[in-house]
Amino acid sequence: MSFRHSSLIFCLAAVLALGMAGDGFARAGFGGSFGSRGSSTFSTPPSTSVSPFGGSAINRSMTSPNASVFRPNAYGNTGGFFGGGFGRGLLGGFLGAGLFGLLFGHGLFGGMGGGGSILGLLIQIGLLFLVVKLVMGFFRNRAQPGFAGSAFSPTAGLGGLAGGSPFSGFGGGSAAQREKLQIQPADFNIFEQRLNEVEAAFGQENYDALRHVVTPEMASFFSEQLAENASKGLVNKLGTPKLLQGDLAEAWREGTSEYATVAMRFSLTDWTIERNSGRVVSGDPANPQDVTEVWTFTRPAGASPADWKLSAIQQA
Repeated sequence: MSFRHSSLIFCLAAVLALGMAGDGFARAGFGGSFGSRGSSTFSTPPSTSVSPFGGSAINRSMTSPNASVFRPNAYGNTGGFFGGGFGRGLLGGFLGAGLFGLLFGHGLFGGMGGGGSILGLLIQIGLLFLVVKLVMGFFRNRAQPGFAGSAFSPTAGLGGLAGGSPFSGFGGGSAAQREKLQIQPADFNIFEQRLNEVEAAFGQENYDALRHVVTPEMASFFSEQLAENASKGLVNKLGTPKLLQGDLAEAWREGTSEYATVAMRFSLTDWTIERNSGRVVSGDPANPQDVTEVWTFTRPAGASPADWKLSAIQQA
């Protein structure tokens, strides 16, 4: 196999890996999935029009995945078949075997067109990507009901709003031992306000402001991320986010706490500078990027909208 052919394979494999990994923003949360959602911490949020695949599995949480207390979804406590160690290992082995097959001329699937044809190579990699996406989507969403209403419909579902709010109605059912919670327009206003407050406080490295709008667990994670930036001599700068669309995925009451999970698509500028020189090392302060994340908020049962605090972030 020629060097040019091998280089092409590695480049395409890298593109595939990047497509599956998601964006590389350094915004609040560093593009990760962490925090707690009560008994639903290790379950995938229901799909919505903003986030059709729900949210990625939470990989950092202070919540204990104790089966006697929490009820994980049907495919384990990590949000899907490919969310756990076995699934990742199976997927990694499949990808590794396929790429080695390509490198040594045997084709991705051991014979489908072989490795000698560039067109066959592109078709095989494209098919692999589609198969992986479809399988992941199937296992993640087969147990969750879809969102049927328009994202901007003022009367969609239980949480529908009037007055042009970006948020819309209820996107999914509730798990066992949970009571469905009615979300009001004032709650949605606070969710959008919290989005602005969290991103602003993180970009300003304002620990006190963060502690007022997030749970202690989330404050500890954010503090860790800011400390990591500081150790590298970097500062993450964020513009004011603009909420473009929001869907309520689920809202419930369990015990003495209430939770609301919302999928939000927003636009913001995100860049990183050197602390001493101010030189931009990544990102673009002039061009905002669209971001979709699933945020969960919590408050004491019966509390006011002003008491909602961010308790988890998941990537869509």
